[in-house]
Amino acid sequence: MEEKVMKAYKLWMESDYIDSQDKRELENLKDKEIEERFYTNLSFGTAGMRGIRGIGTNRINKYMVRKATQGLANYIIKVAGEEGKKKGVAIAYDCRIGSSEYAMNTALVLAGNGIKAYLYESLRTTPELSFTVRELGTQSGVMITASHNPQEYNGYKVYWDIGGQIVEPQASGIISEVNAVEDFNSIKMITEEEAKEKGLLEIIGSEIDDKFIEEVKKEAIKVDIPGKKDFKIVYSPLHGTAGRPVKRVLSEMGFESVYVVKEQEDPDGMFPTCSYANPEDNKVFKLSTKLADEVGATLCIANDPDGDRTGIAVKTKAGEWMYPNGNQLGMILMDYILKNTKEIPKNGAAVSTIVSTPMLDEIAKNYKIKLYRTLTGFKYIGEKIEEFKTGKIDGTYLFGFEESIGYLKGTHVRDKDSVVASLLIAEIGAYYESIGSSISEELDKIYKKYGWFGEDVIAIVKKGMDGAKEISKIMTILREKEIKNMIGKKVITLKDFQKGVEIDLQNCHRRTIQLPKSNVLQFVLEDDILITVRPSGTEPKIKYYIYVKGRSKKEAEYLIKQVSEQFINFVDSL
Repeated sequence: MEEKVMKAYKLWMESDYIDSQDKRELENLKDKEIEERFYTNLSFGTAGMRGIRGIGTNRINKYMVRKATQGLANYIIKVAGEEGKKKGVAIAYDCRIGSSEYAMNTALVLAGNGIKAYLYESLRTTPELSFTVRELGTQSGVMITASHNPQEYNGYKVYWDIGGQIVEPQASGIISEVNAVEDFNSIKMITEEEAKEKGLLEIIGSEIDDKFIEEVKKEAIKVDIPGKKDFKIVYSPLHGTAGRPVKRVLSEMGFESVYVVKEQEDPDGMFPTCSYANPEDNKVFKLSTKLADEVGATLCIANDPDGDRTGIAVKTKAGEWMYPNGNQLGMILMDYILKNTKEIPKNGAAVSTIVSTPMLDEIAKNYKIKLYRTLTGFKYIGEKIEEFKTGKIDGTYLFGFEESIGYLKGTHVRDKDSVVASLLIAEIGAYYESIGSSISEELDKIYKKYGWFGEDVIAIVKKGMDGAKEISKIMTILREKEIKNMIGKKVITLKDFQKGVEIDLQNCHRRTIQLPKSNVLQFVLEDDILITVRPSGTEPKIKYYIYVKGRSKKEAEYLIKQVSEQFINFVDSL
């Protein structure tokens, strides 16, 4: 075992700052586990940190949460001074194990630094935290969540005053301050009682909920839909936080036939019915579709644990269940919004990411709006909304989405919002049924109009220290070779977002990419093939996003299967 690993381990074992029960957990570790927990510090990245729960520097625990919060506090004081301390920080947390404890630790470290903390009385969704930052006018926000990761994870997401997750210059500034906190004894923390006595801890609750729900309701497009109250919907929060606000907003907007999956209704960080509570995974709909078949519903809606992602299952005319992926649901929402918005501004704009479907360009062109693409991560979409608002860019925001089932209509938040997405999907389902159509039929119409795009997202899991090295090696090889041919096709263009350069490999031209630096590679191949490679920022995975275009559904399905297999073999051969 490396000397630095044992040094870090002994430091925790001998520190008076670490609780005795936590030291007992460390005492029982074997060498391999000690190495995994202490070979590095849990990375505080460009929006926060996420990791497996446990004691150690490479795990998320109350000590690492305190360290991160001290760094955040130092940054707030440095850049905003007394004004920032008074404006304070809004804190929310989801259903995960340890979330409420980490949230209170966050509040008490902020209070220990003289910064006002607004802490929710109980669990809330990520979009409501974003809303709260803007509603209360706080300097920052913290959301304790690991989103859709497996149950052994938790996380810590940081927001800035516009209500979006931190971007530059805040991101690098906060990271520097967090990394500078090397000694636990430098962390300032007071008790809950003292924080309340000093007016530095305020518990918040339903008064913000009411305002949030009212803003969500404003985003409905068609309110008076024939038969809406009888349109049957099955809904599941997947043991997460979104159940209360989604059920409330659907009820208040006149959807009276909503059936909730009882086995998944109550918040539970163990996720007993779905170990991977991600609505991108069709398996989480098993209980939903069973209930839907029993009650005669044709639409199932599910959200992830922190309530910012939305997935659906829809019944086709043939009586089979179909599971639109993130791009398909985004296309359905975008087409519906643009088709039914009465007056689209001349400078209307939609925002998506560099890994989302190329079909969006065709839809935007049809409705004569501008489509902006950002790096992966909804914080960049939130940043773009703010640029529209301040006039930095000429545009009126209409809709934004990323292919990983995150959607936002409206500007009440600066993050993806499953509450507003669930409301709009319910509306779309009811409306299409009222005119004798369905979501699946309307999706087919979109393909017939704009072209048959096939797509695949391949996520290769590489766990632990060795996995991180493998992912790094793959990116290095793909980047350094400047590959001109792959899978039997010419590479027309290579976009290296880390170097910030786009290379025309046929003509040897280079131009600068006007986006922040990011460890992403994108290959544009002949025959309308687009391949993007990026390590996940939240899970131990490397992801391949592959798009093709065919002349028919059958051809697109054949091409995507063929290209995906060929690309996996190509990477393995490097």
